[in-house]
Amino acid sequence: MEFSARKGTRHNSVTATQIDKPTEQLESVAIRFAGDSGDGMQLTGTKFTDETALAGNDLSTFPDFPAEIRAPAGTMAGVSGFQIHFSSEDIHTPADRPDVLIAFNPAALRANVDDVRPGGMVIINIDSFNEKAQKRAGYEGDPLPELRDRYNLVEIPFTTLNRQALVGLDLSSRDIDRCKNFFALGVLCWLYGRPMNATERWLGGKFKGEVLEGNVRTLKAGHAFGETTELFPASFVVPPAKIEPGTYRNITGNQALAWGLIAARVQLDREVFLGAYPITPASDVLHEVTRYRHFGVKTFQAEDEIAAVSSTIGAAFAGHLAVTVSSGPGFVLKQEALGLAVMTELPLVAINVQRAGPSTGSPTKTEQGDLLAVLHGRHSQSPIPVIAASTPGDCFHTGGGRLSDHARKRRASRSHPLSPLRREDLPGGRRDRRGLLNHWCGFRRTSRGDRFEWPRLCAQAGSPWPRGHDGTSTRRDQCSTSGPINWISD
Repeated sequence: MEFSARKGTRHNSVTATQIDKPTEQLESVAIRFAGDSGDGMQLTGTKFTDETALAGNDLSTFPDFPAEIRAPAGTMAGVSGFQIHFSSEDIHTPADRPDVLIAFNPAALRANVDDVRPGGMVIINIDSFNEKAQKRAGYEGDPLPELRDRYNLVEIPFTTLNRQALVGLDLSSRDIDRCKNFFALGVLCWLYGRPMNATERWLGGKFKGEVLEGNVRTLKAGHAFGETTELFPASFVVPPAKIEPGTYRNITGNQALAWGLIAARVQLDREVFLGAYPITPASDVLHEVTRYRHFGVKTFQAEDEIAAVSSTIGAAFAGHLAVTVSSGPGFVLKQEALGLAVMTELPLVAINVQRAGPSTGSPTKTEQGDLLAVLHGRHSQSPIPVIAASTPGDCFHTGGGRLSDHARKRRASRSHPLSPLRREDLPGGRRDRRGLLNHWCGFRRTSRGDRFEWPRLCAQAGSPWPRGHDGTSTRRDQCSTSGPINWISD
């Protein structure tokens, strides 16, 4: 099938999976999945992201989940969302306004519908739109008539169709209803021409028995529904991005940061010490580094933030490459100790994965509000250089590169902390990263365990990793100073 280079041109489809339906080519699409915390929106978005990466598109994602441990079902406070922006061109953000919204209940609709671009597509689970659910979401009446005038409203009974697809399986009603997110995933995979092989392989490794059968069956049923229903008169295609030949990986910012620290340990053959106190959204760095402690990276979970940074200062004094990581509220508690590191001229890296504030703030929301606190939050004269990571891929080079600079400048007459800053959406947001480890080391899993190879990437050794486009420079910023580093996760 041929596609026009002009956006919006339609062609009649001739493939077996899109018989008698036209196909519209798009340059880019932003999709937001939204529902209750227990509806599996993060998983659905992640699997769609994996399939999109395998399709060769450039992409950027934004996971958005509630701060409450478990808000009442059907309420605005309990809405969880996941947005993905994918394109045939180079992109750098998850998009301000989604083109498509998939809302599993009235609360998800009310929380997100105003963000959808005018005339965009809104897909709802019509089974959940009863009077009780609408009142719980804050609607005084039926919101659908107004939405039909503003958007392309598609009403699909996800719950009913999912139950029909799983008839005959020995599963409880609750387990059956928990599969409906994969029915929606199947519909979206058909609508945008995404492959489903990777998701089926993942399900095969995650579940077994009738739970596996139920998830695979409803995934395929959703795909078949999209193909045969008259609700979708056409499907859409976003061509693969024009990418340079190479090895690519779909990665999160926290994972890239952790791997950068491990890469610095391997390349420099120096002990790395990570002292941290768990805090969302920075805890994943501690978790990821701990998984690979057999590479010689030491991790210490302290009783509080002050103990975490103080132990890092001690590690720097003992000659280790020292790192501490936290978010805004915890970083404030570290400021006095960072002043001590400046005074004693001990090099360490202090990472601030920013989240919304003020005070303890909201651990699951993003904000770029810590810059002034990181620059000027210490008393008297205790300057610290600040570096901001721009992408998940840049997190790798920022983390590993800063440790390397510290090691090279260890004998400098003046050493001080460095603080990298990152914003909260980089740790969980995904992008296709090419050459993350190209100049550092390769990492792969073998029958003998995990190991690094330098300078090859593990995907070049045969790992089935996604492919995509690298939208950022692979250069590493040079740091002429050594000492505690303040890294803001932008």
